[in-house]
Amino acid sequence: MARVAGRDRPPVLSISYLYRKIFNMDIVDPLAQAYAERYSSPENPLLRTIAAYTQANHSEAQMLSGHLQGQFLEMMSKLIRPRRVLEIGTFMGYSAICLAAGLAVDGQLHTIELREADADRAATYFRQANYQDRIILHRGNALEIIPALQEDWDLVFIDADKVNYGEYYKLVYPRVRAGGLIIADNVLFHGQVLEKEVTGKSARGIQAFNELIAEDDTVERVMLTVRDGLLFIRKK
Repeated sequence: MARVAGRDRPPVLSISYLYRKIFNMDIVDPLAQAYAERYSSPENPLLRTIAAYTQANHSEAQMLSGHLQGQFLEMMSKLIRPRRVLEIGTFMGYSAICLAAGLAVDGQLHTIELREADADRAATYFRQANYQDRIILHRGNALEIIPALQEDWDLVFIDADKVNYGEYYKLVYPRVRAGGLIIADNVLFHGQVLEKEVTGKSARGIQAFNELIAEDDTVERVMLTVRDGLLFIRKK
């Protein structure tokens, strides 16, 4: 991957981060989030079931893509009509089901999950969605599984451990077709990347990833302030 000359990190409006911390506000105003969900297509019954179960039973429920982001991912997939999709980080299967809705007639989605309990739950939901033959669930370490997948990807969704985002990108990039799309989640990482000095391990991983993409002249990119930040990366 070719690189352009290094650049200074863009200035940070630290006052916005302090305001959010002091007043315990989300990056996206909850009223704006609710308004956007109200005027977006509704969740289907299975997605509502997944969301409700996760909120009630999972200690990391905030990891779920949720209504608005899920609809966004589904619409992007329907616009692209991908034959091959790779998702790194299955969690409860919510985002995989959204992305699978746009698959081409002969399309498949491969998704990778490290935690067995989450993979078991996701597999149950894939069967309920009648996607058991179109969503291929891999269990284990994505860094080991990705090199063994001999596919050319139309769409990749990265939403796993933040420290390894850069490594995931380097692994999938050669197998993404020209014009293919990589979407990375949590690129604002709860606002921690807005700090003057990024200190948390995961936040540092995200910051390093964002800088990696910013220096890659073989892609086009746009960062969106949807939920916890989405970075769209199109391979030229």
